[in-house]
Amino acid sequence: MNQIPSRRPLVAIACGGTGGHFFPGLAVAEVLQDMGCEILLMISPKQVDQDAVKSASGMDVLTLPVIGLQNGEIGSFLRGLWSSYWMCTRKFRHRSPAAVLAMGGFTSAPPILAGRRFGAVTCLHEANSIPGRANRWLAPWIEAAFVAFPGAGRRLATQRVALTGMPVRPQFKPMDPAGCRMALGLAMEKPVLVTTGGSQGASGINRLVCDVLPTLVKQMPELQFVHLTGTKDIEMVRAAYAGVGARSVVLPFLTEMELALGAATLVISRAGASSIAEIASMSVPSVLIPFPDAADNHQYFNGLALAKINAAVQVEQSRVEANAFSRTILDLIRDERTRTRMSEALARWHVSDAAEAIAHRMLSLMGVPQLGNPRADLMASSHEADHRTFTPGPRPISRWQLQPS
Repeated sequence: MNQIPSRRPLVAIACGGTGGHFFPGLAVAEVLQDMGCEILLMISPKQVDQDAVKSASGMDVLTLPVIGLQNGEIGSFLRGLWSSYWMCTRKFRHRSPAAVLAMGGFTSAPPILAGRRFGAVTCLHEANSIPGRANRWLAPWIEAAFVAFPGAGRRLATQRVALTGMPVRPQFKPMDPAGCRMALGLAMEKPVLVTTGGSQGASGINRLVCDVLPTLVKQMPELQFVHLTGTKDIEMVRAAYAGVGARSVVLPFLTEMELALGAATLVISRAGASSIAEIASMSVPSVLIPFPDAADNHQYFNGLALAKINAAVQVEQSRVEANAFSRTILDLIRDERTRTRMSEALARWHVSDAAEAIAHRMLSLMGVPQLGNPRADLMASSHEADHRTFTPGPRPISRWQLQPS
């Protein structure tokens, strides 16, 4: 009779590079942790990762020296990739993971390749409508690909694809606006415009909102503002709000992002997959401004998916005109009926159990017994679209057994 190991199965999650990679990975990690797994988070040296990982509780963390490929610096990129692979190998030699999950971006490849070397189940999550380069390259080598947008799976070189939606942390759910506004020091009964550029800020959005700020305040003096700028533009944006005397909260970054979204009457945001998922999970109407230099223009197609079902308004940064932009904002804030329809469309589009679905599928591939599955059929979701189901090959029965957490 085989002896059950005393340690719980270890799952390594590569989720570094941006908040858009880290926080969805953390959402899956927290579900797996609750199910009895131990977690290793694998992140980059970037400050956004080092700050974000402070919110992870009871998880091991490994910072990889890998860096993104920028400005044609292929030599530095390859050196970082190689060093990260050997760092993962040394870590896994000390303790082999039962599974490795890559959330996309430049931290993904070394853990997946090292995980395969040690016999781990290898999985990836693709957050965007157009898969990134790392996931496209890794797709033939993994045993499960989870996608957030219908159609993304057709662009991955694997048949092992399931439409799960985008994982979000459990605190992102519809909240009482008055309570969130009070927590932020704003008047509870007055409308709030929230502007965010994601975890690293967005200079294009910052400048655009500052340009229309005098018009917004003149046309709607009661309007309040929450503006998350990133570190680069904080002083410029604060000066703009001080110049018009608007009641505002201007910060480089807000850890409790759910408070900002909960307070919002309307959100102005980039169209990154994680930002969209958090907005959708809280059913907040939004104006999406895709980052024009995003790889393969994927943010445009992310936002287009919501615009097509009237769940958001999308404008292109290169084409937006200040007067039309301010009118769009004011019209939406004044039109409660339109905002209600947008919220209802968001609620229909959002998949609320994406993290749970991914965790259950990973446990199944690991051969770990599970107590109930809220979505046994991963393909059963609110998205009705072209997609593939899993066709993984057989795996040996796992020696891993969950121990009580």
